[in-house]
Amino acid sequence: MQRKLDAFKRLLTIMDELREQCPWDRKQTMESLRNLTIEETYELADAILEKDMKEIKEEIGDVMLHMVFYSKIAEEQEAFDVGDAMNTVCDKLVARHPHIYGDVVVENEEDVKKNWEQLKLKEGKKSVLSGVPKSLPAMVKAYRMQEKTAQVGFEWENKEQVWEKVKEEVAEFETSMKAGGSQEEREEEFGDVIFALINYARFLKIDPETALERTNKKFKRRFEYIEEKAPKSLDDMTLWEMDALWDEAKEKFKLESKK
Repeated sequence: MQRKLDAFKRLLTIMDELREQCPWDRKQTMESLRNLTIEETYELADAILEKDMKEIKEEIGDVMLHMVFYSKIAEEQEAFDVGDAMNTVCDKLVARHPHIYGDVVVENEEDVKKNWEQLKLKEGKKSVLSGVPKSLPAMVKAYRMQEKTAQVGFEWENKEQVWEKVKEEVAEFETSMKAGGSQEEREEEFGDVIFALINYARFLKIDPETALERTNKKFKRRFEYIEEKAPKSLDDMTLWEMDALWDEAKEKFKLESKK
């Protein structure tokens, strides 16, 4: 424990020194750091998908640096300091885990999640959905909204019902396409299809954002294989020629994954 505390103290000390002595660090504001923080968070997410523990360790450090940076700026503005931020989250964790720090009894993980949402409402949240950040990527936001509303009973009973909803939304999208609906109407119906598929994925315990990102990585790897093995410019190749290389890539990477 002491080693961890010493490391955190070292980070705080370095942050103080940088803020005083480094022209770049002195210039930063919460607003200027925002996009950099988002980038660091995605880099951490990538490292987690790659299961690269060395990279995960480094990216966690980068994210923690940003949290300390924000707290330092707030301290300079006499708003709060890093200790206040940490005590706030500690108080929140204790309050929202009455099954650990109180006398509430829970049976499983689902009970914990339901209690969490109910406690948030008692704390003054106006809506179950108020804690979902507006700037979240749309797919992650859809998943989180469905997850949260499920905790208060707004939920299908089984995955078969959800699949029927998926088919219903696909049919409505097809009808819109055949009827020559406007671009806005087609986008709305297509969005409904995606939303329903995300809900179905949730019932199957599949994280749709992670699933899609794995497919993105797979597509990138296979297309780069086509670029590498192409006997001529891609512009001069037919779709069938590229598709043959695509099939080669599928087999190659499938065999490698089994080793």
